[in-house]
Amino acid sequence: MPELVFFCGTMDCGKSTLALQIEHNRSARGLQGMIFSRDDRAGEGKLSSRLGLVTDAVEVGDGQDLYAYLVDHLSQGGRADYVIADEAQFLAPEQIDQLARVVDDLSLDVYAFGITTDFRSKLFPGSQRLVELADRVEVLQVEALCWCGARATHNARTVGGVMVVEGAQVVVGDVTHSADEVGYEVLCRRHHRRRMTAATAHAAALSPDVLPVTSA
Repeated sequence: MPELVFFCGTMDCGKSTLALQIEHNRSARGLQGMIFSRDDRAGEGKLSSRLGLVTDAVEVGDGQDLYAYLVDHLSQGGRADYVIADEAQFLAPEQIDQLARVVDDLSLDVYAFGITTDFRSKLFPGSQRLVELADRVEVLQVEALCWCGARATHNARTVGGVMVVEGAQVVVGDVTHSADEVGYEVLCRRHHRRRMTAATAHAAALSPDVLPVTSA
């Protein structure tokens, strides 16, 4: 039976790499997929991984009906054996409903990939709807690590290395960025609560006001 599967995790846990692997495995068997993406780091109409892999995708726009897009593609003689939707957290809830309809009415597997929560630890609307509708939710097991070495569970937005907790929910950035740019960092819950990024932790360690740590 076709399924709507949501692969989720923090940034840096290999979501887009897995999406590209699924695309490679199925295309190698002669299948053709429809790939949707939105606000990918590589630019419009791309699905990319931080490992340097990239492929073309359909850039999803505001208000675009994904079910109607698939129906139109198929009715014009196009082929789609499965669907991949990367950066699915940026999709509107109604677009997630449309992906569910693709599974139910067109009998196509849909593989959605995304992060669940934003930099404020609040669910993205698209991710929330996926959790509500998906046949399966798969938490990726490639663990991203906080700067302290603990498992990273939260996404933090930074400006100049300092964590910020206000602003628009969607601001495109990356975990690799220059010091004065908006960027993102994965943190464990403890350091997310304390708003302690790698940069601020380093600054604190260099401060003469920090008490020394001894074995006594």
